[in-house]
Amino acid sequence: MRVRRVDADGDMVFGGDQAAFHHDTPDAVAQVVESRLQLWQGQWFLDLAEGTEVETRVLGKRTEATRDPVYRSRILGSPGVVAITAYNSVLNRDTRGFAIAATIDTAFSRNAQGRPTTTAAVDTFVQDGR
Repeated sequence: MRVRRVDADGDMVFGGDQAAFHHDTPDAVAQVVESRLQLWQGQWFLDLAEGTEVETRVLGKRTEATRDPVYRSRILGSPGVVAITAYNSVLNRDTRGFAIAATIDTAFSRNAQGRPTTTAAVDTFVQDGR
């Protein structure tokens, strides 16, 4: 897996030749997962069905039973993710935001014997801007 790095502001990193990319690392998978979690359903013009169902199953009314399963499913459906080893979410009703913190085991987190050696951290925040 080869993924262009992003900086702390979420902008793509250019220059530095191969240093501007993640190559077969847990960080590459974590970056893909965070991108998938930030994509709301209906935002991508090529496939309006792709994305997280934020407006209907996360930030809408009476979504307590659906918001965590939606994000867990989205994480587990990401390329390179083997398992979620830790998951935590916090809903802030005052800011209308939802924070997710997860630790994932990736295809690149294992040694030659198949045992997990490292994990990747995923931290993202979703906020309704209305």
